[in-house]
Amino acid sequence: MMHRFIGAVRSNLGATGGTVGVVVLGIVGSLLVGMPPPFTIALLLAVGIATWGIYRWRSRDLDGQPAALGKLASSGLIAVVGVLVVAQLVPYGRDHTNPPVTGEPAWATPETRDLMVRACFDCHSNEVTWPWYSNIAPFSWATVDHVNEGRDAVNYSEWDRPQDEGDETLEEVKKGSMPPRYYTLLGLHSDAKLTPEEMSTLLEGLSQTPGLSE
Repeated sequence: MMHRFIGAVRSNLGATGGTVGVVVLGIVGSLLVGMPPPFTIALLLAVGIATWGIYRWRSRDLDGQPAALGKLASSGLIAVVGVLVVAQLVPYGRDHTNPPVTGEPAWATPETRDLMVRACFDCHSNEVTWPWYSNIAPFSWATVDHVNEGRDAVNYSEWDRPQDEGDETLEEVKKGSMPPRYYTLLGLHSDAKLTPEEMSTLLEGLSQTPGLSE
């Protein structure tokens, strides 16, 4: 009797520990790619619960011994695939619109604009180039959230209306917070990764463009 009890406790601890591990790894990954927090929490909870359930179902046996670590890992993989398939049914992230351009800053030089297009326009304009993964959840959620958030802060394609953070452009680029690090992570958006010479040229151009610095 005691043997069965200890085996059941060990099995539950193994499932719970593995589930926590999946959630922690997911949180770290989501922070790196800038996943919206609400979607991150929901997705990780779904994966964690599914992992625990699948593992417990697959580890049932007569003597109550816990299943092997490999079974836990494979349960997690099955859970991730299942949750991702279901996630495709969520309608959020499908709105890939590019409203009309109604006005732009009086760029100091054409090169200034070209560099801004490369580094910033895919989140701060109405000329977004939507990548293929923006059609696949959860990447679509992150992409649309970044664009909506970016346009709300400053939209260089609607310069005919007040921009909340337009005059902070020079400072944000100088600090290196625009574009954010995750934007060019693992080789993504390689065009946005400016060389030191290009960054110097951009900063000079932004300092001479009206409305982009305080």
